[in-house]
Parts: sequence; structure tokens; C-alpha cells
Amino acid sequence: MVDVSARAPGRRTQKARSEALVPGRGHGRFWWYLLPGFVLLTVIVLVPLVWNIYLSFTSYRGIRPPKFIGLNNWVRLLGDDKFWTSFGNSIAMIVAMVVIPTLVGLILAAMLFDLVGKKFGGKVASFLRATYYLPQILPVVIAAIVIGWILRPDNGALNTMLQTVGLGGLAHNWLGSPDTALASIMAVMVWVQIGYPVVIFMAALQRVDPELYEAAELDGANWFQRFRSITVSIIRPEIFVVTLTCTIAALKVFGPVYTLTRGGPGTATMVPSYYSYSEFFQSQQVGYGATIATALTVVIVAVSILFIVAQNRAERRENQI
Repeated sequence: MVDVSARAPGRRTQKARSEALVPGRGHGRFWWYLLPGFVLLTVIVLVPLVWNIYLSFTSYRGIRPPKFIGLNNWVRLLGDDKFWTSFGNSIAMIVAMVVIPTLVGLILAAMLFDLVGKKFGGKVASFLRATYYLPQILPVVIAAIVIGWILRPDNGALNTMLQTVGLGGLAHNWLGSPDTALASIMAVMVWVQIGYPVVIFMAALQRVDPELYEAAELDGANWFQRFRSITVSIIRPEIFVVTLTCTIAALKVFGPVYTLTRGGPGTATMVPSYYSYSEFFQSQQVGYGATIATALTVVIVAVSILFIVAQNRAERRENQI
């Protein structure tokens, strides 16, 4: 008969050794794993954020020491028509980078998963998904330069094609005219952004039971009914995530505006991030540029909180049903 009591100390010793090897057991060793990330967060994010907030209350041109002026920059910001114009352009960017890509991406993902995948196989659906995602891989500046070549007023590809097919009257200075500059950048951002929700939504659809679609199809539900009742309801968390991340990206968009229009013509394509940059490095109004950047940060944080609260409420309502 095996003596259990004799083996018990050995078991306890082996268990203690195993627990000692697990990070976070015994001596708080897990803090050492968090230390590099905390240092980077402090140096790269927290310290510049605090310094930027401080500069928003100063008059500073980047040479002499900052001079504290209280709320003067903030009062100036509230009455700055250029800032409110740039903020209005950010709303247009939200339409181009959030509303349209999310709606179109949701429909495309559902079609690729529910229709194309069934009829032509998963490889074809994966190829099309990669095709939609390709603009996301390109650096934003490179994509903007290519689009700039296409939209050139004299020898751009778009105007050349219009003239070739006999529609030369529609040729236009797309980026140089206040009437079309913002719409042109919006079209570029739709093209760049649309692949991101397609990939996220198709990944989310992998956890949808195919039997749900089959049962709904047998009950006579058409594709739109299956899309509305099954697809949207099941991948709602991913919709919130895509909407939040794309909204943040739209509020702080900078690269396409800097590369294509520099905020012009006039203020037609000015956005807060580029306005802050121009005040920092062109006008040398560092304090006012910091005020614009701080205001944009506050807006992004507020929008993020609203999205998280809305998502939590939606989840609670769903759990109560």
C-alpha cells in the first residue's frame, strides 16, 4: 500500500516550484514585465500630454521660455472661425471614414461570407477580402501621392479619362477648387478605409453558426432578412469596435490633408490636426497650437467614453432580453 503521507511533501514542493515559475506569484514579479511598457507610456504619451496641456495656457514661440497667460488661448479658440471650420470638416471625415465604410463594409462582409463563400468557395472570398484591404497596407502618404497624380487638373488620369470618353466638360481641378477639394479627400478616405471593416466583420462572422443561416433560408428568409436578423445582431460588438476606432482615426486624420491640399484651398480641407501643426511649425504659435491639440484630445476622449457607455448599455439590454 502506497504511503500517501510520504508523497505529500514532494507534491507540495513540486507545486510550490511550479507556482514560483508563474509570473505574478509569490513576490510580485509580474511588475517587472509591466515596467518597460509603463516607462514607454510615461515617456512617449503622459509626459508630452502634460507638457502640451501646460503649453495651452502659455504664450510660447519655441525660443524663449513659455509665458503663462491663463485662459487667453482657450478664449481665442472659442471665437476662432478657422477652428470651427476645421472641426466641421472633421465631421465630414467621420462620414467618409466611419459611416460609409462601416455600412458598406458590413454589407460586403456579409455578401462575401454568406453568398460568395457558398457559391465560389472560401478562397475566392479570402482573395476579395485581401483586395479590399490592400489600401490599408499602403502608407497613407504614398496612397495620397498616387491619388494626387490621378486628380491633377492638367494631365491627371481622371481628367484624361473624361476627355477620352467625350466628357471633357466634366474635367475639373478636383483638389484646387473649394467646391470639390473636401469631397475628393473624402472619396480617397472611403477607398482607404473600407477594407478595415470588411476584414473585422468577416472575422466576426466566423463565429456565426452556419445552421442559423440555413434554418432562416429554409423558413423563407431572403438575404436581407438574414443579414438584418442574424448578421447585425451577432456581430454588434465588432460594429462598436470598428465605429470607435474609425471615429478616432477620422478626428485625428492628418496625412492625406498634409500631402494633398495642406488644408486648402483656403480652409476648405482644414482639419484640427493640420491646423494645430500649422500653428506649431508655420506660425510658430506653439501655445495656441497646443490649445488646438488639447481640445482635439478632449473631444477624442469624450467620444470614446460615449461609445463605451453606449456599448455597455446595448450589452445590458441584450442580456435582459
